[in-house]
Parts: sequence; structure tokens; C-alpha cells
Amino acid sequence: MIEVRNLQKSYGDFAVLRNVSFSVARGEKIVILGPSGSGKSTLIRCFNRIEPHDAGEIVIDGERIDQTTELTRLRCTVGMVFQNYNLFPHLSVLENCALPPRVVKKAGREAAEDLAMNFLHRVNIADQARKYPIQLSGGQQQRVAIARALCMQPSVMLFDEPTAALDPEAVSGVADIMASLSADGMTTLCVTHEMGFARRIADRIIFMDQGRILESAPPEDFFTRPRTDRARDFLSQMIRY
Repeated sequence: MIEVRNLQKSYGDFAVLRNVSFSVARGEKIVILGPSGSGKSTLIRCFNRIEPHDAGEIVIDGERIDQTTELTRLRCTVGMVFQNYNLFPHLSVLENCALPPRVVKKAGREAAEDLAMNFLHRVNIADQARKYPIQLSGGQQQRVAIARALCMQPSVMLFDEPTAALDPEAVSGVADIMASLSADGMTTLCVTHEMGFARRIADRIIFMDQGRILESAPPEDFFTRPRTDRARDFLSQMIRY
């Protein structure tokens, strides 16, 4: 589904991504781990060109992603859920979710709202459809953000710290949703600092440091038998705290 070859990205003289290469199978759940500043979030933001890459190649479902790619069409294929939810506070939950298909795909109001309700049911938040974001908990807002992204019916979903500041029950709910999406064949990439969450949901862990991929392994192998000293140091610090 995704091929990344020798990807590079810099801000001035600072190299954020250094010749990153890997592939993702259709329906695979990838979790990207690493210390702050390792390039994790920048990497996934390159997939829908929130961050344009400087060199290398990204191919998603057979299409090369570069400066000529039509962004609206790309972001219909590659959805993203942000750490801070980014819901419109003046719109209800239903309106937040129905807006993207209405604006981007020119769907009628009734069709867009039917689609939105379908995905709100999918993430178990349909009973809050008439409320506003301020009336919801953090975990509920995250579910709405996921439903809104799903309303574009993407093939790939990117999650940037989807469980940040959520309580354990809400984290478990997000994990269940991601597992359900994968079971339906959706490809997912997730950046997180939550080790238990990563171990539970991942088919494969990618570990990054200083803009490079140091390890790529099934979660059981990565968490019990990391190959590099850097990964062992990282895990010892994360488990300690």
C-alpha cells in the first residue's frame, strides 16, 4: 500500500528525515516509536503533504506523491487524526463530521449526515451527535475526530499521538477502533509515546532516532529483544517512567 524510498526532509541545516525507506502492506497497522525530535510526526505528515519532502519517493496505492499531486484528492485517500482533535467548536458533532463530505465531495446535506451518523455509530459516539465539542470529554472528542476523518472514506489513516492525555479507558477505546479499521482492510500508521498501546495495536513497530529508522520488527520482538543499544535505552527510560 505504501512504499517509502530514501525520504529526506530538512528545516534549514537541520535534517529531520535522513534517507528513510520502508514499506507498508495493505491493512497493516504500523506504530512509529522514538524519542521526541526523532522525525516521527514529520514522517507521517509527508504522506498527505502537510509537510512536503525534499528528496526521495513516496508511493501510495501505486501513485507517486510529490509537488504535482492534487492535494484534495490525496487527502481523501489519506486521512489524518491529530493530537488536538481540531474540531470546530461552533458546530455540533454531527455537523463536524458531515462538513468534509459536503465541502470536498459536494455531497448533499442528508447524504452527508447519513454518512456521518454511520461513522459516529462505528466509533460508539452517535448518542452525542447533537452536542458541541466543549460538552464532550477528551476521549469522546477523539472518537469524533476519528469519525470525521472516516467520513472521507480514506484507504490510509494517519494517527499523530491519538491517545495523548486520555485516560486508560479512553485509550482502550481508541485501540479497539483502530483494530476494527484494520480488520476491514484499512492501512494505519500511528505515532505514539504510549508503550502499552503500541504493543497492543501494532502489527509492526518502526523505531526512529535522529531522522533514521533503526529497527523494524513485530511488537513482541521489539519490546522483548530490541536489536540496537539505542532502542534498549529508549525502552528502559519509557518503562521506568
